[in-house]
Amino acid sequence: MTMWLPLLGLILGVSLGLLSDIQIPHIYSNYLSIAVLAALDTLFGGIRAHLQQIYDDKVFISGFFFNIALAAGLAFLGVHLGVDLYLAAVFAFGVRLFQNIAVIRRILLTKWSERSRVSETNVQE
Repeated sequence: MTMWLPLLGLILGVSLGLLSDIQIPHIYSNYLSIAVLAALDTLFGGIRAHLQQIYDDKVFISGFFFNIALAAGLAFLGVHLGVDLYLAAVFAFGVRLFQNIAVIRRILLTKWSERSRVSETNVQE
């Protein structure tokens, strides 16, 4: 029932982003890219948790903001130390993102094959 709400938020956010003429200064591009990667990691982690029926709102919301703050903090610290620490966040969140997508794919393929088997047995009866 509430699955349409995130989809509505995504459509609204993408639409506002495409219709607005907001320019992000180049100095903040590393921070924004890391924040988006962290947000995507949390989003796909939430989808994975929902499919595995272990989703918790508090874990999702706290993880969303904590991951973004951690990633931006690493990038900020790296800039001030003169080290590309944001690459550590890119690597960590990138690996987790692909792992979550792989698990989601496996879950959906399993559900799809189970539905196919059930529909085949119903047709044969």
